[in-house]
Amino acid sequence: MTAAALPPSPGVTVRAPAKVNLHLGVGAPRPDGLHPLATVYQAVGLYDDVTVCDAPEWRVELVEPDPSVPLDDGNIALRAGRALVEHHGLDLAAEIRIDKGIPVAGGMAGGSADAAATLVALDRLWGLDTSDTDLLRIAAELGSDVPFALIGGTAMGTGRGELVEPLADATDLWWVVVLSDDGLSTPAAYRHFDELHPDAPSEPPHPDALVAALAAGDVAAVADRLENDLWAAARDLRPDLVEVEADLRSMDPLAVLLSGSGPTLLMLFGDVDAARAALADVTALGHRASIAPGPVAGAHVVHYG
Repeated sequence: MTAAALPPSPGVTVRAPAKVNLHLGVGAPRPDGLHPLATVYQAVGLYDDVTVCDAPEWRVELVEPDPSVPLDDGNIALRAGRALVEHHGLDLAAEIRIDKGIPVAGGMAGGSADAAATLVALDRLWGLDTSDTDLLRIAAELGSDVPFALIGGTAMGTGRGELVEPLADATDLWWVVVLSDDGLSTPAAYRHFDELHPDAPSEPPHPDALVAALAAGDVAAVADRLENDLWAAARDLRPDLVEVEADLRSMDPLAVLLSGSGPTLLMLFGDVDAARAALADVTALGHRASIAPGPVAGAHVVHYG
């Protein structure tokens, strides 16, 4: 089927959330060079909006240009669109417009969110009715975090993070998201992890106690069980984060956590008022920050037509 065989379609906008890793357990590199993970994802209320519409050729643009985000085939959202039409054997193209609210290179999977949103948006735009199984498979081929961006909520991630299973989560968490002006390379963080942990296990253990605390809605127990195996690597690569971490801990949050591979830091609170007070204090120290609730839904349509 060609583009000419389909009637013109209106634009579709899909919103996809950022993620945090409540637990990020990392194993020794596999033969393919990737790391096995045992991670607990949570989708939080920072979002990218992706709008797609028919176009004679593929094109991606940002509402607010950012030189660190590629606009060619290096853009994962563009690759997602191409992968979807290849799956269906179609000759179609679209314009992909991204309005970013998720920090770039902040360890919160903004690119993965864009890819997931693009898959959902194009599926709706062209009425492809792609099965959930196929969407998740395409997502997994694009990147480890992309399947979770489709699902949202709270989920267990295994494999390299692409195998996701929803988890029961009775918590209502509030995060103060503290941004950094400089990014931190994910490959560099994993390479340094390997240097620091030459005896890492082939498969990291599952965080059973955290999973139980989430199901029970025990926020204090969740806070006690947050863990990120990349923390030490991030501290070495970005010593400035140590001082920021100390500032945040002085504000008495339930916990402080590195987001993914960093450099974004997270403060956990059990209610929005405490989070708002901490946000004011963090901002007064000169840090850029925002508030995000969790868990929230995965990629979903917000405008059609």
